[in-house]
Amino acid sequence: MTTMLENTRKVLRGELPEPPVARLIGFKLLAAQPGEAVVEFEASERHANPMGTLHGGVLCDIADAAMGIAYACTLEEGESFTTIEMKINFLKPVWNARLKAVGRVVKKGRTVGLVECDVTDEKKHLVARALSTCLTLRDKQAHGR
Repeated sequence: MTTMLENTRKVLRGELPEPPVARLIGFKLLAAQPGEAVVEFEASERHANPMGTLHGGVLCDIADAAMGIAYACTLEEGESFTTIEMKINFLKPVWNARLKAVGRVVKKGRTVGLVECDVTDEKKHLVARALSTCLTLRDKQAHGR
């Protein structure tokens, strides 16, 4: 069995495929280490809401991905996790832009962890800030049983 960190490094090296949601939304993992991950995303018209700006759910997706990968890279062999709460503040509208989501573990306890994410545009302007609570799963729970 391998750790989530080892699998994430294999994704970065191209030895494992990216997660299906990355292909669906169109984000790319740039970097990952225990407690931090960086995701890049090119926002375009295809991601627009009815007002023409980037749909907030897409911002949630890229923030959730960065936070989830950052947290997953801290887990031991045989552990998994689930997000039990997520909050996001949308701070600036986006139309077409290259965005970077940086997820960081703020605190990791034995069972519960707190993770944050800043999403910035190519001018380093803060577009959104997210916060999530993660629950570490072990034994049968880690495998959906």
